[in-house]
Amino acid sequence: MTTVKSAGILLLEEDFQPIAFNSAAVQILAFPTPPDKIRQPEIFLRDRIRLRLLKQNGDHSAQFVGEYRSGGRHYLCRAFRLDGSGLDDSPLRTALVLERHASFADMLGGSLGRFNLTPREMETVRYLVEGLTSKEIAERMTISPNTVKAFLRIVMVKMDCSTRSGIVGRIVEPRS
Repeated sequence: MTTVKSAGILLLEEDFQPIAFNSAAVQILAFPTPPDKIRQPEIFLRDRIRLRLLKQNGDHSAQFVGEYRSGGRHYLCRAFRLDGSGLDDSPLRTALVLERHASFADMLGGSLGRFNLTPREMETVRYLVEGLTSKEIAERMTISPNTVKAFLRIVMVKMDCSTRSGIVGRIVEPRS
């Protein structure tokens, strides 16, 4: 499967029906389903927008979420209201942009490589850097908290440190 390299862009009518969209938007919103398996993308996107990207307020106004998670990736969701002269007769009202959000943990990938960690150990460290507890890490990785602790002990040996905060310190310290 190809990875999304560009932002997802959707142009929406006032009732949030898509008028136009790019393939990145379909890929982001359809994950894990391959975009080419979506038979009626306009209907699929309309439903996905209403279910996942809109949040209803108590006053019956609709706003878009600020962040959308697709698999393990996070996307910033930015909506732009299109009000201006010349658009009064147009049903086009909103431009929606989904941009991949690079977290601090994602940026650590390169620095973690120098410790020869396995993919699961790297995943554990990424969650640790995000500030999650062992229990929260276990829930995200669908493993037991004891397995998380075992991963962290192995990581401490590989990184030559003795605490969870030592792991974080070793990651951010400058290489000499």
